[in-house]
Amino acid sequence: MKHVISPQPGILGDTFACDCGAVLAGRMTAELHAAENGLCSVCLGTAVEEPVPGLTRDCTSCAGTGRRKEQITWQLAYAEAEHLITMAVIRGIVSGFDGPFHLSEIADTVRTGLNLPTGRLPVGPRVRDLLLRMQAAGEITMLSAPDEMVGTDMVLYRDPQWQRARTLGL
Repeated sequence: MKHVISPQPGILGDTFACDCGAVLAGRMTAELHAAENGLCSVCLGTAVEEPVPGLTRDCTSCAGTGRRKEQITWQLAYAEAEHLITMAVIRGIVSGFDGPFHLSEIADTVRTGLNLPTGRLPVGPRVRDLLLRMQAAGEITMLSAPDEMVGTDMVLYRDPQWQRARTLGL
């Protein structure tokens, strides 16, 4: 039996319908139905996510498959990446750059330094998350302009560039 769950607009509350005929009240019920039937609990088996209205992309939780197995595999790989790729590792790599650097350069350095084959772990997403934390803390400054505007309040960067923040010698 086919199971793909979709929201039902116009019906009161958070209601979802599955291709199997089930009507599901609430997001949690829809996620449980998806998981019970081997579907990704993020995209509910559609293989597509909508991070903001009007922007759709392959689901990042299941690699665009809509399947639960791939979702769990990705989540475990990301957890392993969190364990291996620490803030200390990223700070150490960034400290070796005198000028600007791209996300891809840091990710490649991490992959080489930890001897990780391509595709072994989600290195890029983990490195991106840590670089954004460093940016928020004022340790690095983004130099890139957005590659794409989505609506009026979201920007996308393909391979952003940063540099270490200069500290004032007082």
